[in-house]
Order: sequence, then C-alpha cells, then structure tokens
Amino acid sequence: MAELGKGVTAGKLALNVQKRLNRAQEKVLQKLGKADETRDSAFEELVANFNKQMTEGSKVQRDLKAYLAAVKAMHEASRRLQDCLADMYEPDWFGKEELDALVEEMIEKELDNNLEDTDTLWLDYHQNLTDKSLLGLDTYLAQFPEIKARVAKRERKLVDFDSARHHFASLQKGKKKDDAKIAKPAALLEMAAPSWAQGLISAHQVAQTNLSYNQAEEELGRAQRIFEELNVELQDELPVLWDSRVGVYVGTFQSLAGHQEKFHREMSKLSHNLNDIMTKLEEQRQLNEEANHSQASSPAPKSSVTNGADADLPPGFLYKVKAVHEYTATDNDELELKVGDAVLVLAVDNPEEQDDGWLLGVKESHWFLKKDISAKGVFPENFTQKV
Repeated sequence: MAELGKGVTAGKLALNVQKRLNRAQEKVLQKLGKADETRDSAFEELVANFNKQMTEGSKVQRDLKAYLAAVKAMHEASRRLQDCLADMYEPDWFGKEELDALVEEMIEKELDNNLEDTDTLWLDYHQNLTDKSLLGLDTYLAQFPEIKARVAKRERKLVDFDSARHHFASLQKGKKKDDAKIAKPAALLEMAAPSWAQGLISAHQVAQTNLSYNQAEEELGRAQRIFEELNVELQDELPVLWDSRVGVYVGTFQSLAGHQEKFHREMSKLSHNLNDIMTKLEEQRQLNEEANHSQASSPAPKSSVTNGADADLPPGFLYKVKAVHEYTATDNDELELKVGDAVLVLAVDNPEEQDDGWLLGVKESHWFLKKDISAKGVFPENFTQKV
C-alpha cells in the first residue's frame, strides 16, 4: 500500500475521510430533526463552567502580565527621575550631602540586613510577582488545552455513537424488508439455476444480511465503549477543576497584595526621607530671604554676627565658602571637603593659634540639620571660594 506520510497510509486516510463524512451526515440529520441526538444536560453544564473558567483565568493571566509590564516601566521611570533629581540639585542648596546620600541609599539600600539597591528592590518585586503569582496561574491554565481537546474528542465520539446507534436501529427495523428483497431475486434465479443451486444462493444472501447486521452491532458496541470512557473521565475531572479556581485566585491575589505591601512600605521610607530634605530646603530658603532682607534694611555690625546675635547661624559665624577642590582630612581636627560643599566659616577663639592659609568652619548641611558645631574643623582656605 502506498505511503502518504509518516505513519499514514492510503487506507488510514480513507478511513479518516469516511469518519468525517459520517459525522457530517449525522449532524445534518440531527439538525433537520431526522435523527435523535443524545443529550446530557448535566455534562453540558460542566462544559459551560469549564469554558467560563478558562475565559476568566486567561483574562486574569493577561491582565497580570500587563501589570508586570507596568512595574518594569515604572522602574525605568523611577530610575530616570532619581538621576534627574541628583543632576539638578545645586551644590550650595541645603542638604546636598544628605540628598546625595539618599540617592546613594536609593541605589544601595539595606533591607533585612542585606545590602540591596533600589534596582534590586524593583527587580525583586517583579520577580516575586512572577514566581509567586504569575507562574502559579500559568501552571493552572496549562491544563486547559488538553482538557479542551478531550471535550472536543468526546463530542466527536458522541456523534460516532449516535451514528452507529441509528445505523444499527435501521438494520433492525429493515430486517423484514431485507428478507423480502433477498427472496425476490431468488425467485427470478429459480428459472435460470438448477434446483441444487437455489438453496446455496439463498443461504449466501442471508449470510450477507447477517454479516452487515453483526458488523453494525459490533461497531455500535465499540463506539459506545469509547464514548463512555471519555465521558466518565471528564465527568470526574471537570468538577474538581471547577472547584480548584477558588484556591488559585486566592493564592494569586494574596501573594500579589503581600508583595505590593512590602514593596511600597520600603519605598515609602525613602520617600519620607526625600520629603524631609525638600522641607528643610524650603525652610532654609525662607530663612535666607529673611536674613538678606534684614541685612539690607539694617546691616548688623560684624561684632554682633561674630558673637552669634543672629540665632539662625552658628556662634562666631563670619561668612560662607564653597569647596572648589576635594580635600581629604589627615587629622581629627580637620574638615573633609567634597567639591560643592557649603561651609560656614567660624571665628577662631585664639587667632594667634590659627595657621596661615587655614580656616575654621562647619558644613552648612550639618549645622541646619543638627544645630551644633561639634563637627567643626579646619581646612585649607585655597580649596574654597567665598560666596
């Protein structure tokens, strides 16, 4: 027999074509009302629930994937916004060091005694949602295609069963008519065949009728067995699958809510620190405006400033400088500088002890944050510029 493909012969192909034709013919007869159709309302309800369950699960999966894509987009936007904040924050603004430290903390944040950066915080959030929510949902939905294929196969086998049932029933009802059809040709043959051959002809015709009848009965039994095996399996599995949806949705959204709460709790700490710096920057701006207005209308003598008459500046304040070069302290009484640091220069208690080319001061950010000069130190004057 000619081969048409791997594992497929002309005989198998013809058999499959014949099955499709028989099913199509049976469906047409059922729709026209010329053949009854086996109906199972309880199973049809199970299939309706299955289709509803598959549709709802697929929608949750699709929307969860969209949410994860949004988390990624928000991560990128947050990173760009942090970079923008660091770039635009001018060196002489209040809290420049604190802001740099905060941005650095946003890049390197300590969580649960482990050093993690904000990228890791975002990535962990995304990964946890993927592992604990999406993958569980994917596993749940992965079983639907195979069950859907078996439901469709059951439908086809039910049509085969109905077709075999109708064929067998038609043979049963037409047995007498078939006997009459066999007898009539036999009478015609009597005139042409000898008497000893007439019995053989009749026996052959009866045998042919019985063979068709037996084949139809065997086909009916086989079609019924195949259908019932599929039917019983699905009747057991579909209710269990239907009930499982509750646990799946609870696990998915409970995990989602838990990781959301943890992520936003940690991010809120950073946001709170940033808000404090912005608030203090605004307070400093207002104080500077008031001080400038007061000095413009009634300049205070140098001695009053030196003695600390102005309560918003440290005792002994002389003027402010900004670091134009980085300086690394080599002794405990020295002040370490980074480019852009604003320093409040203080009067030395004993001017004779002050080395030439060195100034005494405290970083402006430390003063406005702590309101003390405990962190004061000396630094080279030529590393700074008066502002």
